[in-house]
Amino acid sequence: MNPWIAAVALAVLASPAVSLAADHTQHPHGDAQPAAEDHSQHAHAAPERLGTVRFPTSCAAAAQAPFARGVALLHSFGYAEATAAFAEAAAADPECAMAQWGTAMSWFHPIWAPPTPAELAAGRAAAERAVALAAAEGTPPRERAWVEAIAAFYRDADTVDHRTRVRAFEAAMSRVAAAHPDDDEAAVFHALSILGVAYNSPVDKGYALQRQAAEVLNRLLPRHPEHPGIAHYMIHSFDYPEIAELALPAARAYAAIAPDSPHALHMPSHIFVRLGLWDEAIASNLDSARVDDRQTARQHPDATGFNALHAIDYLAYAYLQTARDAEARKLVERVAAVRALDEPQFSAAYALAAVPARYALERRDWAAAAALPDPPAVLPWERFPYALALVDLARAVGAARSGDAERARPAVERLAAVQQQLAAGAKGGFDWASQVEVQRLAAAGWLAHAEGRPDEARRLLRAAADLEDSIDKHPVTPGSLLPAREMLADLELELGDAAAALAAYEASLRTAPRRFHSLAGAARAAERLGDAERAAALYAELAELAKDADTERPELARARQARAD
Repeated sequence: MNPWIAAVALAVLASPAVSLAADHTQHPHGDAQPAAEDHSQHAHAAPERLGTVRFPTSCAAAAQAPFARGVALLHSFGYAEATAAFAEAAAADPECAMAQWGTAMSWFHPIWAPPTPAELAAGRAAAERAVALAAAEGTPPRERAWVEAIAAFYRDADTVDHRTRVRAFEAAMSRVAAAHPDDDEAAVFHALSILGVAYNSPVDKGYALQRQAAEVLNRLLPRHPEHPGIAHYMIHSFDYPEIAELALPAARAYAAIAPDSPHALHMPSHIFVRLGLWDEAIASNLDSARVDDRQTARQHPDATGFNALHAIDYLAYAYLQTARDAEARKLVERVAAVRALDEPQFSAAYALAAVPARYALERRDWAAAAALPDPPAVLPWERFPYALALVDLARAVGAARSGDAERARPAVERLAAVQQQLAAGAKGGFDWASQVEVQRLAAAGWLAHAEGRPDEARRLLRAAADLEDSIDKHPVTPGSLLPAREMLADLELELGDAAAALAAYEASLRTAPRRFHSLAGAARAAERLGDAERAAALYAELAELAKDADTERPELARARQARAD
């Protein structure tokens, strides 16, 4: 293990649960100011626990606490609440440029989807107000630099693409951090900006930018073990199969640092899912959904929170890997009952489409997959074609694997149309076009199989698997509805090539460990090859994986029989 990774493990594991508590720091340009203060007394009987943030400004004393709270919320992607906190800071001090900086930052969200036109307009207006206020005589150079950094993102937004403006923000934050080496918040936001560039760049399987961000965070960690952004961005830095284990200490610390943030409770499950730690993923997302339900009930009665739906997607995935199908079914019913959302967020759209599709496909209920209904009409679905593509993937695979080529064909054609739409409209942000192309290739492969064209089916599914291996999944999803290489393995097993199937299952397990069907398929392939020892080991792992199963899947019955034998 590299020394700086070892430092992460030691420092993050030492982090206790903390509150956003009063911490009076000598202001660099005047009297003592509260760098972070418990601001929760307005709405909470107990202190609000969002982690420790120290970000002194020249704004009036009354603006400091809501400003610090806003920054803490930013670090856990609580953007709506952060906007309200910065508005409170601005009300306390209308001349506070940094309050407007915070509002502009709240509309940016560097490693989510690019801002919508309305979000972009709101953020640009706040950035322009920040620039005007920062021009006043007496504004500290440090604060002017912060304002200039966010202005760099919004500048020329009508003519300059999102990816270029993300790079401009990173370059500006690099200058802020270099000019003010004692400003640790500048370094944290610089690390975030580096991740924003990585998120908006072609895939690099060496993850050089992610490692660069993690190195910045690791340097700060010993001084700020209770900082929410350091743990959070460390998880994002390593949210990839090849390096996910490096983030496990941060994953196990983040929820304790900011337990009143639904996203902080959920985010560790990104790493738990990457490593197949299903019980920890389940616990993480149960906590996240519970806290978000409570907050949404208070702020948006009768609505479902997008954070809760995001947690439910991960929760359903984990339940299905452990054969807890009855628990997963409850989540399908909850998704179907959604009638309103707190925000028309892309993570809500993804979950509404993915959860029912997962439930059908992971249980190999091909008829249910083929007949999958449209998701609830609670948001503008035209904004989320990549989410609707999940429904067509399930319908295509379900129909094809049921032998109904005529029913599968229109779904495959719709996937092709969505892929072309996404490719033509790409203007920065995540490469959804390639993700949908993987789905189109896989669906077309199963259609070819249903039509009796085995060579074409193999070619298409291999192409899907190779393309999926060359790109990265979006962090909004715990994983593919069905991994393309696992589907290739299924095809090889159906076509009678057990050796090719076993190799494909094992390759899939290297990037998606402890998946129920990859383990079950590998065990069947090993049996057919006469490798009793390998089959027994795989069946034993499958039985252990599903020790808390609440359903009787055929694969699990075979695993238990193999253990008994």
